[in-house]
Amino acid sequence: MTSGGARMDLDLHAPAAESLRPILAASPDRPFIVAQLGQTLDGRIATPTGESRWINGGAALDHLHRLRDAVDAVVVGVGTAVADDPMLNVRRVPQRHPGRQPARVVIDPHGRLPRTARLLAEDGARRLIVRRDDGEVPPGCELIRVAPDHALMHPRDIVEALFAAGLKRLLIEGGAWTVSSFIDAGVVDRLHVLVAPMILGSGKTGLSLAPIARLDQAKRPLTTVHMLDDGDVLFDCDLRRGQP
Repeated sequence: MTSGGARMDLDLHAPAAESLRPILAASPDRPFIVAQLGQTLDGRIATPTGESRWINGGAALDHLHRLRDAVDAVVVGVGTAVADDPMLNVRRVPQRHPGRQPARVVIDPHGRLPRTARLLAEDGARRLIVRRDDGEVPPGCELIRVAPDHALMHPRDIVEALFAAGLKRLLIEGGAWTVSSFIDAGVVDRLHVLVAPMILGSGKTGLSLAPIARLDQAKRPLTTVHMLDDGDVLFDCDLRRGQP
């Protein structure tokens, strides 16, 4: 059992199953945030036209679904929700608690999310919309209001509001700007980067953090590397612990 009472009945034969243990064992007294990013060898997450769906292989997608199953909520920005129309549920792997889907959270400051978005499907999962005002949200959804800080909602305030709503383990799934902003804010505990053996040479890049002047200011997280079955590589980065 974990400190939060969740079972840790992982499939130890699954690729990179060990990388899920810190998430499941997270303390219930504070938020635990894991972010994930899929990219090519040259750090691209999409072509110049925006195509990105098949950069990572099946094993990486399985790992993403295991991540979803390990958290209380999956968080995306409204840009990703509009562009990709994801479902954000667990489909590709057996669930630890069959029938329990993680909550789905959309950061939507100005109410851009269309009512037809697939993540709004009524399947028993909580659906939460994070907004900067008290505007209307789709039927059945919960409104989480976060006051803006200099026109932007601060990731730390979003995390605190979701924690207060009972969502303690969060997966920041996309897009790249949202993942980057949460890392820059210092709220991410773990970063999972899934690297595909592919070179695009152009297109949209992944992480884009605040600029630094010197290499000694760079993040050097303690990292474990896992080779997945079909050639993708998982870098499990502990952002709370640096390399010696």
